This record gives sequence, C-alpha cells and structure tokens, in this order.
Amino acid sequence: MRMLMNVKLPTAPFNAAVQDGTVGAKLNKILTTIQPEAVYFTEQHGARGAVLVVNLPDASKIPALAEPWFLTFQAEVEFRIAMTPDDLKQSGIDGMGKTWC
Repeated sequence: MRMLMNVKLPTAPFNAAVQDGTVGAKLNKILTTIQPEAVYFTEQHGARGAVLVVNLPDASKIPALAEPWFLTFQAEVEFRIAMTPDDLKQSGIDGMGKTWC
C-alpha cells in the first residue's frame, strides 16, 4: 500500500548533525535503507521536515521505515494512506451514495 510518510525533524538534533558534518551521511543512510519512491524536504510548522512516498506491504514494516528517523534525529513520523485515481475508482465509491444516503 502506498503511504505518505510525514517526518518532522527537531531543530537541535538536526542542527548538531549539520554542525558536525554528518547530516548528509545520516540522511543518505536512512534513504538508502528505506528506499522511498519519492522524497521532498520541506518546512513543517516552522521546523525542518520531509514528505516521503513509501510502499508499505503490511503494517509490520512500519518500524523499519520510522525507527531510522526516530533514532537518528528524534523525529516525529506520521503515516497517511495515499490513493491514486485508479485506487479510488477500484474502491467502489460511485455506488456508496446509494448505500449511505
């Protein structure tokens, strides 16, 4: 299942990695390990952040995706289901109005 992984990076741990010159290597290790489909670094509520598109074959894989961020940067991580237009078509949403209205 395709998921959006929302990562909020706390300032102090990330600044420490920037200052000691290890931030690039740490980010590269995480991204190489979790192999996201896409990664976008952005601001989140005034802090550094990232949005990743990841494939989650089952819920047991969540720790493998989240723990590197927790342990490396003390980050906050959220997961959201992401559907393509085809996924939405296959959901049967067109017929749900008859059932629920």
